[in-house]
Amino acid sequence: MRNLPLNALRAFAAVYETGGVRPAARSLAISHSAISRHLRELEAWIGLPLVERRGARSLVFTPQGEALGRASLASLRELESAVAGLRESRRGNAVTISTTPSVAARWLLPRLADFAARHAPIELSVVADQKLADPGEQGADLALRMGQGPWPGLICEPLMDDLLYPVMSPAYWQDAGRPVWPQDLIGLRLLHDRDPNASWEVWRQRHPTPGLDVRPGPRFASSDLVLRAASQGLGVALARGRLADDDIRAGSLLRPFGDLQVELKAAYWIVRPKEAPPRESVGIVIDWLRAQAKEAGAAPLPTTN
Repeated sequence: MRNLPLNALRAFAAVYETGGVRPAARSLAISHSAISRHLRELEAWIGLPLVERRGARSLVFTPQGEALGRASLASLRELESAVAGLRESRRGNAVTISTTPSVAARWLLPRLADFAARHAPIELSVVADQKLADPGEQGADLALRMGQGPWPGLICEPLMDDLLYPVMSPAYWQDAGRPVWPQDLIGLRLLHDRDPNASWEVWRQRHPTPGLDVRPGPRFASSDLVLRAASQGLGVALARGRLADDDIRAGSLLRPFGDLQVELKAAYWIVRPKEAPPRESVGIVIDWLRAQAKEAGAAPLPTTN
């Protein structure tokens, strides 16, 4: 790629498509002398003649030129189609938000019908990715992140707080003898989220329980998976309240330890690049996220850039 004479190949593809130097120059809005120079440079670089000139304005492609013309024109058309598709996806009314699979499935997706009803002209797409990356690198206008922000080089606005508390399925709770005290966790299977901000060690430090070893137990790659495991009776999970609310309301998970919880301040953030002010449609999405957080009972949090 580094050595390919891309400008010369583009000029040659235009000559092949239009059949001559002058029409190629008009199609590319450059001088015909520039087209001729590119042709000479390309032939010198390849080491073979690509066209045979017959008269001042007539040329015929050699077999090698015919093959290269077809290939270069087809490749540039494919590239043009791909770029056009990307530009189409970035229409003014199209907004893309990136977040983790857990937040996408358990917090964002259940609210998208509300967004569609309120803001029908805006096409809101979701990119689910576990990696912590610049939204722009993921093709997104903004991101909804979990974690301890702010992050350098980005505009970061804290959106919601959260709570950590143990949850289990009704069946597992019955089989475990209906535990209600921290000591009752001793001997039960603990399910672990690999997110260090939602670890059992965080909960144990807030609620010391002699004899409770929080190290054993299976690990899961996302908050969604660990909650699914708990709802299927595989053990006790330490839940993020924002993500477990629906399961608790539906009764598939119980919260048997009352207010034995850990508060997480500024647990969710709206993140966007600093390069440019947000488009109007992006601003509408941000305002909607703030409203959803408020409806979910999140206290207003100060903005941090």
